[in-house]
Amino acid sequence: MARDVIDSTPVASRDELVAWVEQGIKPRSAFRIGTEHEKFPFRAGTHRPVPYEGPNGIRALLEGMQAMLGWEPIMEGDRIIGMLDITGGGAISLEPGGQFELSGAPLPSIHHTCSEIHAHLAQVHEIGTPLGIRFLGLGMSPVWTRQQTPAMPKRRYEIMTSYMPKVGVMGLDMMYRTSTVQVNLDFSSEADMVKKLRVSLALQPIATAIFANSPFMHGRPNGFLAMRSEVWRHTDLDRTGMLPFAFDDGMGFERYVDWALDVPLYFVKRGDIYHDVSGGSFRDLLKGTLPQLPGERATISDWANHLGTLFPEVRLKRYLEMRGADAGPTAKLAALSAFWVGLLYDGDALDAAWDLVKGWRESERLALRDAVPRQALRTPFRNETVRDIALRALAISRKGLQARNVEDWEGRNEAHFLDGLDDMVESGVTAADAMLAKFHGEWGGRIDPVFDEQAY
Repeated sequence: MARDVIDSTPVASRDELVAWVEQGIKPRSAFRIGTEHEKFPFRAGTHRPVPYEGPNGIRALLEGMQAMLGWEPIMEGDRIIGMLDITGGGAISLEPGGQFELSGAPLPSIHHTCSEIHAHLAQVHEIGTPLGIRFLGLGMSPVWTRQQTPAMPKRRYEIMTSYMPKVGVMGLDMMYRTSTVQVNLDFSSEADMVKKLRVSLALQPIATAIFANSPFMHGRPNGFLAMRSEVWRHTDLDRTGMLPFAFDDGMGFERYVDWALDVPLYFVKRGDIYHDVSGGSFRDLLKGTLPQLPGERATISDWANHLGTLFPEVRLKRYLEMRGADAGPTAKLAALSAFWVGLLYDGDALDAAWDLVKGWRESERLALRDAVPRQALRTPFRNETVRDIALRALAISRKGLQARNVEDWEGRNEAHFLDGLDDMVESGVTAADAMLAKFHGEWGGRIDPVFDEQAY
């Protein structure tokens, strides 16, 4: 989830909100890649979740990381809840159930992304090992119940925890028991944003299928391959989903802003205080008539923070966020970034990707989104399966990466990051399928081996 923005500049109109988003437009030469990935901390040996407090808790982990990196600590009261690299743009934060997140810096290539991922995992290993903490790369907590999952001391999460049961049956599972990997990418114009948004929304279920990695809950199979994605189907429909309006004529920054304005608020932050205004209207905040805070007017911080509490499959801020994939093993973190960069950052590849999806009807896109969590690559679509579409999408992405031709020190371009995906999709066996086979086979119906095989 997004970290809070601090900018008290007042906002008086809808047009100013549109203009703020529009300022994300960049020349192609300035395009960057941001990769965010979450993971579940657990106790080595016992496989129990890690609470915030205590000599070997999340707080000690954060303090150790802050001392190692020298990043600016993010505090809530006297508690550290994250840290920010003020020189490079990266950040470390906590999700509600203790999921440990790196929000990567904006980087020029997948090679840089891969290096960043490996450096971060080496760092958390160095600090976590003496504390008896390891990290699990799955999309869904495989064992712990909601009651067993610790809550992190962040006021915004307290507000969301109270609000979620009012608007969906699995919002708390989303908050406390899921982990994701996300890719953030740029756009060069409003038209470029719209085309990328449409392509990535249509193909998001395909990415969900390729990266399906959440088949367990409560120590046993949950009936899904991408349970994390299924959880999102039952989490606050006001702010989630496939954004059908994005495919309407006239789509642009204004249309997205109008949708965002009608999504209820969670909170308004003033100073260090989070005011619970859940269910309130940003339009009222703009006018100074929000019932919970009469007379208080909107600021840029309020707008940026509100946009960060919207959870569609692809989210627009000053860049586009691809939000459909389960957390997974190290190689697949860079592979997800490579998949989307190949599709969206080369003009010919973007045209080909649009040709692939432009004939899909709204009902078909929604049916894909609904079916993929259970069936992943085996999901039927028209006269074929998602596996067939995934193979074509991967081929387009590979051509896009080859056209970028950004090489590493060995002379390899970014396309090699897709190699493992090609093999997996060709076989039709996702990571979730492979784990289920082991659970019913060599694991003998025990879940404990997942904590070794899927740990970073």
